[in-house]
Amino acid sequence: MAAEPRRQLSQDVSPFQAIAVSRLAHELQAAGRSIIHMEFGQPSTGAPKRAVETAHKVLDTESMGYWESPALKARICQHYGDTYGVEVTPRRLAITCGASPALVLALSSAFAPGETIALACPGYVAYRNTIRALNLVPLEIACGEETRFQLTAAQVAALDPAPAGLIIASPANPTGTILPEAELAAIVAVCAARGIRIISDEIYHGLSYGPNTASVLEHTADAFVINSFSKYFSMAGWRLGWIVSPDDMASRTATYIGNMFLTAPSLSQHAGLVAMDCRDELEGHVRTYTHNRDLMLAALPALGLERIAPPDGAFYIYADISRFTDDGLEFCMQLLKDTGVATAPGVDFDPVNGHNYMRFSFAVSTPEVEDALARITPWFKARG
Repeated sequence: MAAEPRRQLSQDVSPFQAIAVSRLAHELQAAGRSIIHMEFGQPSTGAPKRAVETAHKVLDTESMGYWESPALKARICQHYGDTYGVEVTPRRLAITCGASPALVLALSSAFAPGETIALACPGYVAYRNTIRALNLVPLEIACGEETRFQLTAAQVAALDPAPAGLIIASPANPTGTILPEAELAAIVAVCAARGIRIISDEIYHGLSYGPNTASVLEHTADAFVINSFSKYFSMAGWRLGWIVSPDDMASRTATYIGNMFLTAPSLSQHAGLVAMDCRDELEGHVRTYTHNRDLMLAALPALGLERIAPPDGAFYIYADISRFTDDGLEFCMQLLKDTGVATAPGVDFDPVNGHNYMRFSFAVSTPEVEDALARITPWFKARG
């Protein structure tokens, strides 16, 4: 009797094409080429100076081990009171190895296989792929210039049937757009009325160029919030983040994290606690990003990149390149080979229309932005 075929339990996920661009960039760099890395959303600066000094001391004096810092949890809870005027208790907060495990925790603990999770398109590539990997169903909602590449309450209200969950991101990746607070409140109201659980990715909070970045927790306590030390705190390599759970999910989230991930790195938790009070240094990074953003917004339209998503926050320029190509991945690869400037293809963020877009990260130094613009200007102009 023939054996029964083994059931496929997980779904295939698409590759992250920016990684392919970055791989080529590092190969060229190893061969002696000068490369400017604008393909990933990571600050070129390191952790705050005092945080690094603290890490050195801890390495010299502590053996460390599996640990979740009560002091760091209390400091993050204080941050929510100071910044947003909302109370978050340590019971609802868990420290994670960056934002990516926090996303896995929220999706795996709150939803059953086969349930639908809605999200904006374009959006961060790992939303779609993590949803699929966990045997959930992504429902991507097209968001274009007319909605500033963000979801609206009307779009969520029109979904039939209602999804089990909704991911929102403000500021968003890849566009940098920020949800107006009134629209955020309206989305929360629609989700409450329809029984839709919200996951709010607030990893780019602190990086705004004018508009207010409200937390979803200002409008509801019945949502997951994901955040990280990778962006504003300039600690991407330290792999430190957190998740705030709704009260009814906090115990389950804690159980899941203990089994799936144990704890975040002890060293990173010591450094992160200090980093939270290094605001002067961190705000200096924001001023650099502001200047870099201004340089790029002034230069890119003259290169034929007039249609740019409004970069209200984060550190990205998401630009329409349809006048040049309908293959954004090949376009980014050729740009890298010819100029040494690495960028991200839009197809990562939008599998339907992303072939006509590319994303620049301006979280590099100002001299690197100036150098990148000098390199790509003749390249774009040669293409008319």
